[in-house]
Amino acid sequence: QVQLVESGGGLVQAGDSLRLSCAASGRTVSSFAMAWFRQAPGKEREFLAATSWAGVKYYADTVRGRFTISRDNTKNTVYLQINSAKPEDTAVYYCAAGGIGTMHRGIVAYWGKGTLVTVSS
Repeated sequence: QVQLVESGGGLVQAGDSLRLSCAASGRTVSSFAMAWFRQAPGKEREFLAATSWAGVKYYADTVRGRFTISRDNTKNTVYLQINSAKPEDTAVYYCAAGGIGTMHRGIVAYWGKGTLVTVSS
Protein backbone atom coordinates (compact mmCIF):
# COMPACT_ATOMS: atom_id res chain seq x y z
CA GLN A 1 0.00 0.00 0.00
CA VAL A 2 1.21 3.49 -0.88
CA GLN A 3 -0.15 6.69 0.64
CA LEU A 4 0.11 9.99 -1.20
CA VAL A 5 -0.53 13.38 0.40
CA GLU A 6 -0.52 16.54 -1.69
CA SER A 7 0.06 20.05 -0.39
CA GLY A 8 0.86 23.52 -1.65
CA GLY A 9 -2.40 24.42 -3.34
CA GLY A 10 -4.23 27.66 -2.76
CA LEU A 11 -5.23 30.93 -4.38
CA VAL A 12 -2.69 32.66 -6.58
CA GLN A 13 -2.80 35.42 -9.17
CA ALA A 14 -2.18 34.98 -12.85
CA GLY A 15 1.55 35.11 -13.54
CA ASP A 16 2.53 33.79 -10.13
CA SER A 17 4.55 30.65 -9.52
CA LEU A 18 3.77 27.92 -7.03
CA ARG A 19 5.12 24.56 -6.07
CA LEU A 20 3.00 21.58 -5.18
CA SER A 21 4.36 18.75 -3.06
CA CYS A 22 3.41 15.10 -2.80
CA ALA A 23 4.68 13.10 0.14
CA ALA A 24 4.69 9.38 -0.52
CA SER A 25 4.84 6.68 2.11
CA GLY A 26 4.59 2.94 2.13
CA ARG A 27 6.88 -0.01 2.05
CA THR A 28 7.10 -0.27 -1.75
CA VAL A 29 6.97 3.41 -2.69
CA SER A 30 10.40 3.33 -4.36
CA SER A 31 9.18 0.76 -6.88
CA PHE A 32 6.67 3.20 -8.40
CA ALA A 33 7.03 6.16 -10.70
CA MET A 34 5.17 9.29 -9.66
CA ALA A 35 2.98 11.63 -11.64
CA TRP A 36 0.79 14.70 -11.44
CA PHE A 37 -2.68 15.03 -12.92
CA ARG A 38 -5.30 17.73 -12.66
CA GLN A 39 -9.04 17.97 -13.04
CA ALA A 40 -10.69 21.26 -13.82
CA PRO A 41 -14.38 21.85 -13.11
CA GLY A 42 -16.51 20.04 -15.65
CA LYS A 43 -13.52 18.41 -17.34
CA GLU A 44 -11.86 15.02 -17.32
CA ARG A 45 -8.74 14.31 -15.31
CA GLU A 46 -5.66 15.31 -17.31
CA PHE A 47 -2.11 13.90 -17.20
CA LEU A 48 0.54 16.58 -16.62
CA ALA A 49 3.92 15.01 -15.87
CA ALA A 50 5.59 11.89 -14.57
CA THR A 51 8.98 10.94 -13.19
CA SER A 52 10.63 7.69 -12.27
CA TRP A 53 12.78 7.55 -9.16
CA ALA A 54 15.77 7.23 -11.51
CA GLY A 55 14.94 10.59 -13.08
CA VAL A 56 13.19 9.73 -16.34
CA LYS A 57 10.56 12.41 -16.97
CA TYR A 58 7.57 12.83 -19.27
CA TYR A 59 5.40 15.89 -19.80
CA ALA A 60 2.11 16.57 -21.48
CA ASP A 61 2.56 18.88 -24.45
CA THR A 62 0.15 21.36 -22.90
CA VAL A 63 2.42 22.07 -19.91
CA ARG A 64 5.93 21.31 -21.17
CA GLY A 65 8.17 24.30 -20.57
CA ARG A 66 5.94 25.86 -17.93
CA PHE A 67 5.57 22.99 -15.43
CA THR A 68 8.50 21.08 -13.94
CA ILE A 69 8.32 17.79 -12.07
CA SER A 70 11.08 16.89 -9.67
CA ARG A 71 11.63 14.58 -6.76
CA ASP A 72 13.64 14.25 -3.59
CA ASN A 73 14.34 10.57 -3.08
CA THR A 74 15.59 11.15 0.45
CA LYS A 75 12.21 12.54 1.44
CA ASN A 76 10.04 10.34 -0.85
CA THR A 77 8.55 13.58 -2.11
CA VAL A 78 7.65 14.68 -5.61
CA TYR A 79 7.13 18.30 -6.60
CA LEU A 80 5.34 20.13 -9.38
CA GLN A 81 6.59 23.63 -10.10
CA ILE A 82 4.03 25.77 -11.91
CA ASN A 83 5.34 28.96 -13.49
CA SER A 84 3.40 31.81 -15.06
CA ALA A 85 0.13 30.49 -13.69
CA LYS A 86 -2.95 31.04 -15.84
CA PRO A 87 -6.63 31.07 -14.87
CA GLU A 88 -7.06 27.91 -16.94
CA ASP A 89 -4.67 26.17 -14.54
CA THR A 90 -7.43 26.30 -11.94
CA ALA A 91 -8.09 22.68 -10.98
CA VAL A 92 -7.67 20.03 -8.34
CA TYR A 93 -4.16 18.66 -8.69
CA TYR A 94 -3.62 14.99 -7.94
CA CYS A 95 -0.50 13.02 -7.23
CA ALA A 96 -0.35 9.44 -8.48
CA ALA A 97 1.90 6.39 -8.30
CA GLY A 98 2.23 3.72 -10.95
CA GLY A 99 4.29 2.56 -13.93
CA ILE A 100 6.35 5.16 -15.81
CA GLY A 101 5.19 3.85 -19.17
CA THR A 102 1.45 3.79 -18.46
CA MET A 103 0.53 6.70 -16.22
CA HIS A 104 0.23 9.13 -19.12
CA ARG A 105 -2.75 7.01 -20.19
CA GLY A 106 -4.32 7.31 -16.76
CA ILE A 107 -3.35 3.81 -15.64
CA VAL A 108 -2.46 4.45 -12.03
CA ALA A 109 -1.94 2.23 -9.02
CA TYR A 110 -2.53 4.84 -6.31
CA TRP A 111 -4.07 8.31 -6.14
CA GLY A 112 -3.75 11.09 -3.62
CA LYS A 113 -6.80 13.08 -2.55
CA GLY A 114 -5.78 16.20 -4.38
CA THR A 115 -5.02 19.83 -3.63
CA LEU A 116 -6.99 22.74 -5.09
CA VAL A 117 -5.23 25.42 -7.08
CA THR A 118 -7.18 28.53 -7.98
CA VAL A 119 -5.65 31.12 -10.29
CA SER A 120 -7.34 34.50 -10.35
CA SER A 121 -7.09 36.81 -13.33
